[in-house]
Amino acid sequence: MRSRYAAYAVGDLDHVFRTWHPRTRPDDLVPPPGLTWTGLEILDTVAGGPDDDTGVVEFRASYRTEPGVPSAGPDHSGVLHERSTFARRAGRWVYVSPT
Repeated sequence: MRSRYAAYAVGDLDHVFRTWHPRTRPDDLVPPPGLTWTGLEILDTVAGGPDDDTGVVEFRASYRTEPGVPSAGPDHSGVLHERSTFARRAGRWVYVSPT
């Protein structure tokens, strides 16, 4: 989860694509215009340990937007709050979907 957040924050959409389960990922990733990720808070984890094949991460990711970009508050900031499922695939963790 942290590596995916960092990849979004620096614009490394290739990493985001590679760490997304092929069954659920989109054909193409396009960064939202005018959005800057500003923080990540992990709220909960379920499973996802060395002996697990699946796991769940609940997180809040904070962002700021440029003026005029929809979905942000009046101060141009917002929070994405999600509970996500992950699966181990070929020894690596990949994002599957929100729950």
